[in-house]
Amino acid sequence: MRPEQRTSFARYRHSLWLLTQRDLRVRYSTSLLGYFWSILDPLVMAGIYWFVFTQVFNRGAGHEPYIIFLLSALLPWMWFNGTISDCTRAFLREAKLIRSTRIPRTIWVNRLVLSKGIEFLASVPVLLFFAIVSGAPITAGAFLFPLAILIQTVLTAGIGLMVAPLVVFFRDLERAVKLVLRFLFYASPIIYSTTDLPSQLHFWAAFNPLSGIFSLYRAAFFPGDLDWLTVGISAGMSLAMLGLGILVFKRTERAVLKEI
Repeated sequence: MRPEQRTSFARYRHSLWLLTQRDLRVRYSTSLLGYFWSILDPLVMAGIYWFVFTQVFNRGAGHEPYIIFLLSALLPWMWFNGTISDCTRAFLREAKLIRSTRIPRTIWVNRLVLSKGIEFLASVPVLLFFAIVSGAPITAGAFLFPLAILIQTVLTAGIGLMVAPLVVFFRDLERAVKLVLRFLFYASPIIYSTTDLPSQLHFWAAFNPLSGIFSLYRAAFFPGDLDWLTVGISAGMSLAMLGLGILVFKRTERAVLKEI
């Protein structure tokens, strides 16, 4: 079917896939290790935190095996962190191409969500490998993985749609986003479980949308960590972020095109 015969949604989907393929090829075209770079960073981080918390401080954070506990949240965090960080340059990096094409501009954010999401999916076999080696049982909670991916996609796209256009007008926002992401890493249950927090903080931790998302991922290995109330709050906040992101994007799109 020729491009002009396709529906607008089919053309959007086709363009999104082409741009995503381009991103992945460019990212790894000059890399000797290629795919392994997408998993090397979280593995190094997981190794550092495993050593610090289990060998140095001997603290009982999270659950055993701790390496599985870490990776089951650290891998999706890398997807979220990488996408939002790249969204701060989404319009500035591709300014000429964005001005010269009539592709819906949301595609410049969604391609980042998709490409980083593909990298995340490519790292899941590593998590399964460590689960087998460490003897961690895989429970029926593994069927909740698609739900976790869906909620995280909605949340990440919503925040990306807000960040990408606003950075064009407020360049300092790029550095501010990096600081917020650094804070959010420690404010999210990645290296610890929400049950490790003081009881008075459990209520507030539920309003971090990443808490419910990570509990869905961890349900495959630690079903006791699953809290459906927290998941429901995460889903609601993710939808709200997406709605707000679409609104901000539509309100600023014309001004962004003039600015870049």
